[in-house]
Amino acid sequence: MDLLYKSTRDDHVNVKASEAILKGLSDDGGLFVPTTIPKLATPIKELAQMTYQEVAYEVMKEFFTDFSEEELKDCIYKAYDSKFDTEDIAPVSKVNDAYYLELFHGSTIAFKDIALSILPHLMITSAKKNNIKNDIVILTATSGDTGKAALAGFVNVPDTKIIVFYPKSGVSAVQEKQMVTQKGDNTFVVAVKGNFDDAQTSVKEIFNDKELAEEMGQKGHQFSSANSINIGRLIPQVAYYIYAYVQLLGNDEIEENEPVNVVVPTGNFGNILAGFYAMKMGIPINKLICASNENKVLYDFFTTGVYNKNREFILTSSPSMDILISSNLERLIHKAAGNDASKNISLMNSLKDKGEYAITEEMKAYIDQFYGNFATESEVSETIKEYFEDTNYLMDTHTAVAAAVYAKYKAQTKDNTKSIIVSTASPYKFSRSVMTAIDEKYNDLEDFLLIDEMNKISGTPIPKAIEEIRNAEIRHKTIIEVNEMKDIIKEFLKM
Repeated sequence: MDLLYKSTRDDHVNVKASEAILKGLSDDGGLFVPTTIPKLATPIKELAQMTYQEVAYEVMKEFFTDFSEEELKDCIYKAYDSKFDTEDIAPVSKVNDAYYLELFHGSTIAFKDIALSILPHLMITSAKKNNIKNDIVILTATSGDTGKAALAGFVNVPDTKIIVFYPKSGVSAVQEKQMVTQKGDNTFVVAVKGNFDDAQTSVKEIFNDKELAEEMGQKGHQFSSANSINIGRLIPQVAYYIYAYVQLLGNDEIEENEPVNVVVPTGNFGNILAGFYAMKMGIPINKLICASNENKVLYDFFTTGVYNKNREFILTSSPSMDILISSNLERLIHKAAGNDASKNISLMNSLKDKGEYAITEEMKAYIDQFYGNFATESEVSETIKEYFEDTNYLMDTHTAVAAAVYAKYKAQTKDNTKSIIVSTASPYKFSRSVMTAIDEKYNDLEDFLLIDEMNKISGTPIPKAIEEIRNAEIRHKTIIEVNEMKDIIKEFLKM
């Protein structure tokens, strides 16, 4: 029996995994969610003897039930290969009293690589399964990491095009250079004068533009998404939480069935939602610790039960989390509302019309396994400096948000449960913020000299992804207003 997916905004929608992956977003504007979160079929003790690829298969086969074993394994082994600089794909490092799940060993040195390495293969397989003749046009807004990881995943993939919008002043110098130097005839990168939420909102509106969809269909195109709103991106992320747990078990760091905490730096809520799915699959997670930067909309939500985006948007040193509309939270809200689409719609309409919504006491009780807190910019800098001086472990700004929040959680709760901190990017990706946190003197150095200096002081190799862009040609120079996004898409597609 196939596991079906429904929309968070329509109880009557029921589609197979391959259809949900192709569409990205439901026609009603809702997000696809599995009708049930399946349990792991393989005992955790057996998973501890498996490779990352084997664990990924054990997870994904439960969710993507309309894929054959051959199809799914083909996608997995094409995704998780030598493009990662470690055989483990997602290794765990023990630092002080916590375990750091390093998700930055892929081709763009950020956690999005893990999901976006496999999404193109899932999508092409899905298109074949559903006899799709149109080109798939990947449309995505990025707060920094999704863009380059999606571009790297889809570059020159047959029968696809990819368009990435990013906020012109809202990403790091390395993030921007990674995107604007992207090769490939099927790629298009556009800077938007605005913030990530402006770009993301416009992308959602374009997805829901029925007239544009019809016009594209006549020209042989159809949209899909590479953002974490796509279930084909969210489910592969579940695998690394399970792999992290079984690594600790296999290395005798924990006992069988021993609970752990998971600390996740998150803005759009996709990464921590994958941890929630892993918990529902059977991984014993005690607390899901949601770490925010100064854009602390999620901290306020978990503290008060009120989601309110009516606030100043702050540009921080952890730009991938500079988000006020956490799109994936809708999936948790839908589940907390008893999978009731009408209740979810009411809350989402309130967010759209008033910029806020409040959940019920019953819903608050359902999300009790989440804890929220945030780190200020000065706390992020202090954390980077302290860890480097005390342990020689260099972390990026997003990971530092998580480490700072973990320290607050422990001080506040006195909970000594062993904890996994999700490390989402290489420090080389945010070299200026990391190096100036260690010593202000580094602020005078040019970006790539900073990278060389980081290599010197830390003894860690400069990632290939950084060397590749050092002298790369700028290929994408388009800068537009938010209201010009639809027109620029049509121009790129020659419509």
